[in-house]
Amino acid sequence: MYIPAKFLLDDDAAWRVVVDAGAGYLVVATPSGLASVFVPVIVSDDRATITSHLAKANPWWKAVQPGDDVLGLFLTASAYVTPSYYPSRFENPGVVPTWNYVAAEVRGTLTLHEEPTWKLEQVSALTSHFEAGRDPKWRVDEAPPHYIDTQLKAIVGIEVKVTSIEAKAKLSQNRASIDHDTVRDQFANGTLGEQIVAQRMFDDD
Repeated sequence: MYIPAKFLLDDDAAWRVVVDAGAGYLVVATPSGLASVFVPVIVSDDRATITSHLAKANPWWKAVQPGDDVLGLFLTASAYVTPSYYPSRFENPGVVPTWNYVAAEVRGTLTLHEEPTWKLEQVSALTSHFEAGRDPKWRVDEAPPHYIDTQLKAIVGIEVKVTSIEAKAKLSQNRASIDHDTVRDQFANGTLGEQIVAQRMFDDD
């Protein structure tokens, strides 16, 4: 990922992008070309691994080998920026459209899991994570045991041993303050996607 210094996020902020995204694309190179899968993920407390699972019917897992390099792509904000939001253009008309976004890349090596205990722990952790703050919270053990067993047999676990992470928040930091603030304020009253970007711009002020 190309990251100018103005847009670079430190490790803590980078991992926050992954957690906030909740799900992302895992991309691997296979003999027949690149292959991707979009999955929800859990980051380990020590940030050494991210885990997930996918349906056994999905051919992605059959195309990879243990130890394969994997690239995880995570996005939390994304919106087109029109030059018409730049008041400075009236004095300096040399402007072009661009895109504001917040994204992270995680690189690592892949391990697949078919052990029932590992898969149960993973789906339980995943469920607990995304049920946090809900009332009532749904738990995996609320489903009948035979149903859970059937579902576990139908999935494959994914573990990525993390080797690096980098992230970028491109939020008009390279523009004059008046341009930055106008983009932010216009986005605050725009589409849902624009509002998400605006919130990140407010947070970064």
